[in-house]
Amino acid sequence: MDWLETVRRGFSRLDVPEEYRTRALEYLRQWLTDAEFAEYRPQLEWLMEQQRWAGLLDRFYRILPFGTGGRRGPVGIGPNRMNPWTVAAAVQGHCDYLRLRFAEELARGQRLRVVLAYDVRRFEDQRKEYNPALANPVLHLSSRDFAYLAAEVYAANGIECVVWLGERERYLATPELSFAIRYYGAHGGLNISASHNPPDDNGAKFYVHHGGQPVPPEDQLMSDCVERVGKIQRLPFAEAQRRGWLVPYEEEAHRRYIQVNLQQSLLGAAKVNELTVIFTPLHGVGGYTVREVLEHQRIHVVPVAEQMEPNGLFPHVQSANPEVPAAFTEALRLAERVPEADLILASDPDADRLGAMAKQRDGRWRFLTGNEIAALVTHFKLSQLKQRGPWPDSPLVAKTEVTTNLITRIAQRFGCAVVDDLLVGFKYVADLLWQLESRGQYREYRGKPEDFLVASEESHGILVTPQIRDKDAAGAALILAESALYQKRRGLTLVEYLEQLYREYGYFRNVLVNVQVPGSLADYQKMQLLGRALDALRSQPPSQLAGWRVVHFDDYLRPESRFGPIQGETDRLSRNVLVFHAQPDEASQPAVHEISPRSVARLVRALCVDNGEGLRARLIFRPSGTEPKAKCYVEVSTPPCAPRTESEAWNDLCHQVDKLAEQLGQTFVQLALSLASEH
Repeated sequence: MDWLETVRRGFSRLDVPEEYRTRALEYLRQWLTDAEFAEYRPQLEWLMEQQRWAGLLDRFYRILPFGTGGRRGPVGIGPNRMNPWTVAAAVQGHCDYLRLRFAEELARGQRLRVVLAYDVRRFEDQRKEYNPALANPVLHLSSRDFAYLAAEVYAANGIECVVWLGERERYLATPELSFAIRYYGAHGGLNISASHNPPDDNGAKFYVHHGGQPVPPEDQLMSDCVERVGKIQRLPFAEAQRRGWLVPYEEEAHRRYIQVNLQQSLLGAAKVNELTVIFTPLHGVGGYTVREVLEHQRIHVVPVAEQMEPNGLFPHVQSANPEVPAAFTEALRLAERVPEADLILASDPDADRLGAMAKQRDGRWRFLTGNEIAALVTHFKLSQLKQRGPWPDSPLVAKTEVTTNLITRIAQRFGCAVVDDLLVGFKYVADLLWQLESRGQYREYRGKPEDFLVASEESHGILVTPQIRDKDAAGAALILAESALYQKRRGLTLVEYLEQLYREYGYFRNVLVNVQVPGSLADYQKMQLLGRALDALRSQPPSQLAGWRVVHFDDYLRPESRFGPIQGETDRLSRNVLVFHAQPDEASQPAVHEISPRSVARLVRALCVDNGEGLRARLIFRPSGTEPKAKCYVEVSTPPCAPRTESEAWNDLCHQVDKLAEQLGQTFVQLALSLASEH
């Protein structure tokens, strides 16, 4: 049977651009005929027999994008999946980049070195996409398997690899990798991890010599090297080890990483059983970092036993993402049996994000958003350092633009410089620190890394020390736990502390709404539709939304934006962002009994301090880049509460602000989806 002709007819039934069909057929022909892909053919032939044309096209219409510093996606067969070929090709490209980037060092006879890390994942085809009766070369592949494959490629290219070589299983958290790159004086790093993605996913995330991920134009240079890869070189693992290309990761490096976090303590060790924290790593690696740091400070940690085992199948969690309340289901059950518990903490599988729930006065538990955790950590650290020192010469606080502007108000009140408009991704925080380290300046700010105090992003990422260049759940957990302890000593709960911040600095309601095209379309079709929606919003931005008047619009792709000309495709992907700033539309006519910006603005004038801002809204819209969805970040904020405002009136105002933010988000999502369908 002529399989290619059969597939061509199958693809012709799909409503996709002709270039997708042509490219998919060409890649599929290679995988069916080239010797290096022979072991994949039984599964491919079965997929063709089953006439799974949409799935086949999705696997073969492109090579899995390198993105802005790595590859991530479902493990599987085909160039648009994570598998030994796509991982090895990315690593070969990274080798080529390192030789280009450090040509002078090589000319002087210096060896290049990278640090490798991997998480707990193992592909078991939970989506049931392949025939279990046939040989499957990707089945059972673990993150360690991919990391050891990467080591073979690095070694064959004459690059040393620092990697765990002990007999017992050992994992490195993402922030520990960032620290280790600097500790070992490495020229880069690689982490095999998909964070909190579904169990069948995996990723390869590359780091540069200063411990962060590359930013434009450096990431474009790395991506170009990956795109040009032809032949992939490999040296068998045992031979690479025999020749000395593999350097064992030392326990001393881990101890130093833990010590760096412990040095961030603001209160010192707690008294015995003074604070009880329920902790879960959600089957990830946080037991090696978060738990260890907390226990060093004599905080009583009660582990969620069934979730402590590192296990990439995540068998005992509803969600491995601490950004959502469902991740805390088992921890809450445990909390019922631990009445003395004050705080619940959860780290994501690679232990760079931190989630939390705090006990309220009435004994109920309240989920804390990433923005709320960031505000608590920021205020507590600044207030403690201001009182007790040491206070830097030029204190600096940083955040991504989509993170709550409550951080900005807090930092400014303490007299800190604030960089509050970074693009999404902690690599931009790392770049800020690197520029301070290498140039002593970031934009107009002049200082040194030691002036840095804290950085945060709304997706539960926090960094509290410049000695690490990625978000770190361990440092965040320490400061948040100490914040809870400090409030407990004052007779307050963490939730009451947060409510005090809202009254003092203003109430900020931040809502994240995922924009997903409904229906059973393939991922590439959904991404096309969302792209059309962005194009429509970019060309004709709305002037009014749900009773709000848009007073300022930013398109970060424009060369006249503050980012200047586009520096490459990776820069374009990062800057595909639309920002809308809005004020209440006083001319709007709300329906009877409807909560409107206009009516809430009147309450704000009556109950809040006149800071010249009044009620404000900000909406940021950006596509995911790696998934068929877009994200809509909504913020509605008020000025600080007036001193004599009654609690009941203030709480009612906050409740109405909550509703306004939800309304604005839903209105925008409806607009985006309608534009997607129209265009």
